[in-house]
Amino acid sequence: MTPTLADIHAAAQVLRGVADGTPLVPSPFMTEAGGQEFLLKLENMQPIGAFKLRGAFNAVANVMDAPGVTCCSTGNHGRGVAFAAREKGMRAVICMSELVPQAKVDGIRALGAEVRIAGRSQDDALAESLRLVEEEGLVEISPFDDPAVICGQGTIGLEMMAKRPDLETILVPLSGGGLAAGVALAAKAIKPHIRVVGITMDRGAAMYESIRAGHPVEVEEVASLADSLGGGIGMANKLSFPMCRDLLDEVVLVSEDEIYHAMQVLYYEDRIVAEGACVVGLAAVLTGKVTLSGPTATIVTGRNLDMEMFTRIVTGQDVQLGDVTVAGKPYRRAA
Repeated sequence: MTPTLADIHAAAQVLRGVADGTPLVPSPFMTEAGGQEFLLKLENMQPIGAFKLRGAFNAVANVMDAPGVTCCSTGNHGRGVAFAAREKGMRAVICMSELVPQAKVDGIRALGAEVRIAGRSQDDALAESLRLVEEEGLVEISPFDDPAVICGQGTIGLEMMAKRPDLETILVPLSGGGLAAGVALAAKAIKPHIRVVGITMDRGAAMYESIRAGHPVEVEEVASLADSLGGGIGMANKLSFPMCRDLLDEVVLVSEDEIYHAMQVLYYEDRIVAEGACVVGLAAVLTGKVTLSGPTATIVTGRNLDMEMFTRIVTGQDVQLGDVTVAGKPYRRAA
């Protein structure tokens, strides 16, 4: 069943006291850079350090009479499911690929969940999760293609529009599409002409390639500074793909070099520690790939990153991503 605005309002009630509203704050530097007021929705302030708590908690709250829950995750969704399952006293098994940073694996284990490492792609992790559903009777909590998850993420859009009904553009980090679908649904139901742009990295962008093809497609999963945006969307995707296809006004790609620089900008100009996935909206504006025509907001999706790599970035050192080297460059504010 395709989610509705009423379903998102219902999710907000489930989340009350758990993932209550996060700040929506101005970025003076990005306002100057983009020529329009620019705001940051600080989902990195959630109890688990990422927006994924919203969708995961809403979905787990709806699970009844099961021995536990499982999911595949690039990190933050698994942390959300682990947190929600712990609150409900349920077993949680989180399936992840070898590409997931160790910091995210450790964070999930710290919440009491079991972690299964399976293969080198999100599809491999999903296969292990589905095996647990079949053999052990666990309930799968999809990271994006689940109505309860989409509605949980959509509460971000509700909050943004309630705080700033004059928003003209929302820039949403795009991966499997649960966040983009939920936020776009909420925002456009409230303000139909608002522009919602999905932004992702230019290597292994599954939703972008699927929208271009007109159907879900598989992509090669590669290491990225925006690792939270990696992974496929599922060949049997029933909700997040058609919702993103129909609701997003545009999808924009940014490079690893552009993500690297935007992480520096967010750190030095706004004093925010955040994952590479959080800054793709900033990167698109800074490079002129997105032009602004009115008040604009993006979502700082999470802070669960490898601090050693983050330190290399903010100090201008090279970063190795598989067989690709992102050349370091000390941060200098543009004149």
